[in-house]
Amino acid sequence: QEQLVESGGGSVQAGGSLRLSCVDTGPTFRSYCMGWFRQSPGKEREGVAALYVGNGNALYAYSVKGRFTISRDNAAKTLFLQMDNLKPEDSAMYYCAAVDCRYEFTPPRASFTPRGNRWGQGTQVNVFS
Repeated sequence: QEQLVESGGGSVQAGGSLRLSCVDTGPTFRSYCMGWFRQSPGKEREGVAALYVGNGNALYAYSVKGRFTISRDNAAKTLFLQMDNLKPEDSAMYYCAAVDCRYEFTPPRASFTPRGNRWGQGTQVNVFS
């Protein structure tokens, strides 16, 4: 069954870095727009970073801008999230998913609106002070 598989989470001290990966096991990147989301206990899921795969146009949540970088390897069908200068409030389960593309913009860009219901199992990030 085609699925999204996240990895790379772990426990790290505040100020440290982690690099998350999301592999699409389908034949191609099924969506031109992909994103990373996170959810911690008692909180709603929030968009963290999103990418228009076709042109590399990236969108970031204000809370992570300047610290996180989203990228992709199209040939490997892999989406990455480089997380630097991590803070305890970044602790959460991180998921990748396809998201809606915004074609009304030039160039097109991604959004934080999940597309469909195709989610991976997530990867846990714990940041301790």
